[in-house]
Amino acid sequence: MKRRLRAPAAASTFAVAIAACSGAPRLDELDRAESRERAGDDQAALRAYLAAQTTCRRIDDPPRRRAACADAHLGRAELLVDMGREREAAAAFERAALALADDPAPRARALLRAGQLHLDLGDDRRAYEQLWRVVTEAPEQAFAADALALVLRDGRRRDPDELYGVLADLYGRMADTEIGDNLLFALAQLAEEERRDPRLALSFHDTLASHYPKSGLRDDSLWRGARLARQIGDGAGAARRLRALLATREVAWGAGSYFSVWLDDAQLELGRVLRDDLHRPRAALDAFARLPRDYPASVLRDDALWERAQTFQQMGDARRACAALVELGRRFPDSRWLLTAAPASQRALGCPGSRAGL
Repeated sequence: MKRRLRAPAAASTFAVAIAACSGAPRLDELDRAESRERAGDDQAALRAYLAAQTTCRRIDDPPRRRAACADAHLGRAELLVDMGREREAAAAFERAALALADDPAPRARALLRAGQLHLDLGDDRRAYEQLWRVVTEAPEQAFAADALALVLRDGRRRDPDELYGVLADLYGRMADTEIGDNLLFALAQLAEEERRDPRLALSFHDTLASHYPKSGLRDDSLWRGARLARQIGDGAGAARRLRALLATREVAWGAGSYFSVWLDDAQLELGRVLRDDLHRPRAALDAFARLPRDYPASVLRDDALWERAQTFQQMGDARRACAALVELGRRFPDSRWLLTAAPASQRALGCPGSRAGL
């Protein structure tokens, strides 16, 4: 059976690190449980995990005790999932949450897993009880975002209006917590897709981008915000948001951080907005030309060349439009544009050799 939402064995790694530094060995019961589990002797592994749940409490060193107890409780519960005994596993995760009350991350993980399993089992009331506890009681844990994602996915098909109200209330009380940006992003999704209110959705994305500058969702909100701004006819607002997203490239270079997955998309979209919405074709040409320079590995390089050709055509410059199409054929012979719109565009422009194709 596929193991769902099973986190990496961080607790086990931590326990090993503690043991290495202190000279204290791992619990024999845990070693035996993991050995039996690898050997496929599930019943023996369950017994060993159960024994470890008792033995771990006798460890004097608090960090090592917490790590060992987390391994014992979570390991047994996950094994029950793998064995297809999901109802027992859900109960085991609930017991784990009680036993690990003084260890926030494993406790949040246990509640998340219990909620997910109850949801799979059709026990909606119990599922939501566990999942909301993760969100409200452990907002600083990454598991809270996972719990919110499960609630959003399930709740939006049940009663999106009620879910929207609950999330709005929670954001009012939890805006300053680690889950605040996730709540805003969920509200934006509901506002756009269920309430059909792009302006409201845009306001949530803008709030996220401005109030949570270090959020991992900020880039997504800038990208979606630009799309929504363009949808409501605000080309200047779309360009402004795209430039804010593109500015993260310079920060990433300076700080050695990651690049947003939306950067090359944003560069291409900025050119389209400048050309089609703001009627600035020369600025659009610069935006399209920058894409292959700034993102030499991007799969959108042929799209940028195609858009340059289209821009030159709109400007009435057939010579340079044809040159761009020739370059497209030379550099990207497998481009989708060569199989769709480019040949017709070449013929319409009267490019040399257009009868033979690109």
